[in-house]
Amino acid sequence: MGSDSDAGTPAEPTGDKPELRGIDLARRALEDARAAARASGKAVGQGRASPKSDQGRYRPGRKRGWSGSGPDDRDPQAFGSLTGSIAKSRGWSGKVAEGTVFGRWPQVVGEDIASHAEPTTLKDGVLSIAAESTAWATQLRMMQGQILAKINAAVGHGSVTSLRITGPVAPSWRKGERHVKGRGPRDTYG
Repeated sequence: MGSDSDAGTPAEPTGDKPELRGIDLARRALEDARAAARASGKAVGQGRASPKSDQGRYRPGRKRGWSGSGPDDRDPQAFGSLTGSIAKSRGWSGKVAEGTVFGRWPQVVGEDIASHAEPTTLKDGVLSIAAESTAWATQLRMMQGQILAKINAAVGHGSVTSLRITGPVAPSWRKGERHVKGRGPRDTYG
């Protein structure tokens, strides 16, 4: 056995085999690997096909190996689909749905409904809608299923689960931060 300084050098030649170095050592290792592959029943010597001969072969995920007139995964993608996939992967879908409902309200529910009602809040799947009159609030309550279907078609199912429709808010007689508790001064009205 050699000393610690010989650890990196190849073993001394034994018998009539010459010492292998460089390319010869690499060829010997390749031959040994091929022999082991043949012994295990694998195809040997095929190697990697050249790019020109690889064009007609089937590749999973693609219809064919060449570019054609049809859509392909290598084509530029639409910005909306890319942002949608990013939002979904990062868990932003709820906020994107909320922004779609509030930002595109007339396109989501239609111009007629949008001109008489507007969304106010979206919390825990409940969308609050404020109607301009009690008559419109009643009408929207009767159309609640249809409105919910339109919203879910635009932003996806599960973002909005129910609607809370309210009419106009009555004016408050409470002015300022100081006020009298109770019924208030009733003798000042006519």
